[in-house]
Amino acid sequence: MSTSKSDAGQNQVCVIVGGSHAAAQLATSLRQKGWTGPIRMISDEGRLPYQRPPLSKAFLAGETEADSLSIRPATFYAKHGIECISNKVIAINRGNKTLTLADGSRQRYHKLALCTGTRVMRLQIPGRELDGVHDLRSLADVEGIRRDLPRTRRAVIIGGGYIGLETAASLRKHGIEVVVLERAERVLQRVTAPAVSAFYQRIHGEAGAVIHTDIAATAIEGQERVERVVCADGTSYPADMVIVGIGVTPNSELAEAAGLETNNGILVDEFCQTQDTDIVAAGDCANQWEPCSGEWRRLESVPNAMEQAKTAAGTLCGERSPQTSLPWFWSDQYDLKLQIAGLSQGYDQVVIRGHADTGRSFAAFYFKEGQLIAADCVNRSPEFMMAKTLLSQKRTLDPVRLADDSIAVKQLMSELPRSG
Repeated sequence: MSTSKSDAGQNQVCVIVGGSHAAAQLATSLRQKGWTGPIRMISDEGRLPYQRPPLSKAFLAGETEADSLSIRPATFYAKHGIECISNKVIAINRGNKTLTLADGSRQRYHKLALCTGTRVMRLQIPGRELDGVHDLRSLADVEGIRRDLPRTRRAVIIGGGYIGLETAASLRKHGIEVVVLERAERVLQRVTAPAVSAFYQRIHGEAGAVIHTDIAATAIEGQERVERVVCADGTSYPADMVIVGIGVTPNSELAEAAGLETNNGILVDEFCQTQDTDIVAAGDCANQWEPCSGEWRRLESVPNAMEQAKTAAGTLCGERSPQTSLPWFWSDQYDLKLQIAGLSQGYDQVVIRGHADTGRSFAAFYFKEGQLIAADCVNRSPEFMMAKTLLSQKRTLDPVRLADDSIAVKQLMSELPRSG
C-alpha cells in the first residue's frame, strides 16, 4: 500500500466503530494518507468487514459462499497494523476521549470514526417471533435463511423494495413459490417512476413470483413455526418462510447519547466531520450536508459509503477535501442489472428509452425543470455511463432525441455543445 510522506496520526490512536464497507475503506484510506499511529476497528458482528450487496443476490441464491464475501483478508489488516476488535461500543465519553465497551473495558482515542451503519426496521405484528420469520440485513440473517431453504416450499416476502425484489428473484432460483406483499400502491414507489415499477412487476410475474400491492400484513400465524401471513383485507397467504424487508434505520443512538447532532443519522458536513472536530462519520449512518443543494442527504449505498470513508480519512489526516461524488446504485434481479445514476426525487418528467412494457432492456431518464437529474438503466450500460457523464458535468440532452432508441448513445453525446 502506498503511503504519503505526511506524518498524520503520529503517536495518535484512531478508533473506528463499526465493521461496515465504510469502516474497512476508512481504515485503508487512513494508511494510504499517511496515518502512522494505531488504528483499531471495533465491530460486534464477530466477522471481518464483508460485502453486503451479494447477501440478497448471489449468496442467497447459492452462487457464492461466505468466505468470498470478505472485503479484505485478515492478513491485510495485520500487515497494515489495523487491529480488528470483536466487541460492542456502548458509550462515548468525548470529554476524556474514551469508549466504553460491552465487556466493561475502555478504549482511548485521539480521533474517532463512526461507521455504525443501519439496522432493519422491525415489523411490529403478532407472530413476528415465530420460527421461519427472518430479517435480511446481515450475513448471519442470510445464513439462517439458507439453513431454512430445504424445508421451504412457499415463502412470503413482506416489502417490495429492492431488498424484497432481489430476495424474490433469488428464492425463485431455488424453485420456491414466492408471494411479495407491498403496502404501497406499487413496488419501488419511493425511488422509481411508475413505468419502472410496472416493469419489475411484469418481470417477476413472468418468473413465477406473485406480487400484491396496496396490501398490509397484520399478523403472522403458526403453532411454533410460521404457517401463514394474514393481511388487513382478510386475505391470507400460506408460508413455510417469511422474509421481512421493510427498510432500515440509521444506528445513531451512540452518537446522540454522546451529544452529537443527529437527525435521520449522524449529521456531518461536506468533509464528513461532526460538530466535534475529532469525530467523523461515514456510510449509511451519516446524514451529510450538501452546500451546493443546501440539503441534508443520507444515502444507503456502497459507492457513497466508500467515497465518504475516503473523505473522512482525509479529514482526520488534515487533508480536507469535500465529498462531492455522484450518487449511484445497482440492483441485480434474475438476468437484469439495474444501474442508477443520480437521485430522481422531485422529478417532473420521465423519458423512456427502449420498451419497458415489453422488453428486458430500457432506460428511464428523470428531468426536473428541463435538467437531467437521474437515470435508471436496465441492461443498458452505455446509457448508464452517458448519464453519469452528463450528471457529473451538470449537462443535459434533448428529451425527444434521448427517447429515440434508434439514435446511438455515441451519436447523442457527439451532439452536445462543447463545454467551456
